[in-house]
Amino acid sequence: MSLHVVIGFGPAGAATARLLVEQGHSVRVVTTSGRSPEPGIEHLACDATDRDRLSEIARGAAALHSCAAPPYHRWAVDWPPLASSLCAAAEATGAVLVMLGNLYGYGPVDGPLTEELPLAATGPKGRVRATVWDQARRLHEQGRIKAVEVRASDFFGPGVTDGGHLAAQVMPRLLRGKPVSALGDPDAPHSWSYLPDVARALVEVAGEERAWGRAWHVPTAPALSTREMVDRLAARAGTGRVAVRRLPPVALSLAAVFSPLIRELKEIRYQFDRPFVIDASAYEAAFAVRATPLDEQVRATVDWWRAQPATTA
Repeated sequence: MSLHVVIGFGPAGAATARLLVEQGHSVRVVTTSGRSPEPGIEHLACDATDRDRLSEIARGAAALHSCAAPPYHRWAVDWPPLASSLCAAAEATGAVLVMLGNLYGYGPVDGPLTEELPLAATGPKGRVRATVWDQARRLHEQGRIKAVEVRASDFFGPGVTDGGHLAAQVMPRLLRGKPVSALGDPDAPHSWSYLPDVARALVEVAGEERAWGRAWHVPTAPALSTREMVDRLAARAGTGRVAVRRLPPVALSLAAVFSPLIRELKEIRYQFDRPFVIDASAYEAAFAVRATPLDEQVRATVDWWRAQPATTA
């Protein structure tokens, strides 16, 4: 089998690295501080913006999986040098650059989100994500690198403890039968990308030359509103139905005074105030990965959270 390098070891990076090991690949994981080794994974400490060091680490790799992200409030500043370093390493080594993207680059749209939509976001986070992919795509078209982007909606699933709307904001309270708060309209249809499916798509496209040079949407179960998802999670948890309350705009404004994260969420509030539905039919027509059945997603997520240390959230 081949060597793969995974940048970042958050939920997506960890899931991708461990899936690659399961498939028999050698894996190097790059994080700023490094980690203790684990079976099949070599953990290395490296500032991923150091293109020379990153290129050295990626020498001989079949693919370079970009699963890291700067702190949310620093995207506009920190994404460009990180992306440039990733592209430089891909060019120096010949490794396929597999980028984990999201849906911010499209901006608000009417109707389902497809890969054919223009990257027309006007907010800083959406524009920087669009720019990062545009840079890699141009280099691919020039024949300098091999690149592909896999775009996911909001993550949830085992291992997702923060950054996901169905993670730390919901699960600890839901497991105790307490009301949970929703960002935006709790009854608006919304696509939720299951983390293991994200990892499976990242691994699959790395080895599919016909996937390279464009973006693909992660196969995702049919959209459900926040309320519907909470109902399903609560049913699995056996807590009885849990109340879902919309966060009032005034509460969000007050929280934004003290929280950089809440301030940054203003840009993408539209994703929760209206239907936000991903169309992954192009991926499903070309490749093998399919969305995990929703009942299995819910079961695995609740069971994983139940196994975690108690929280006071």
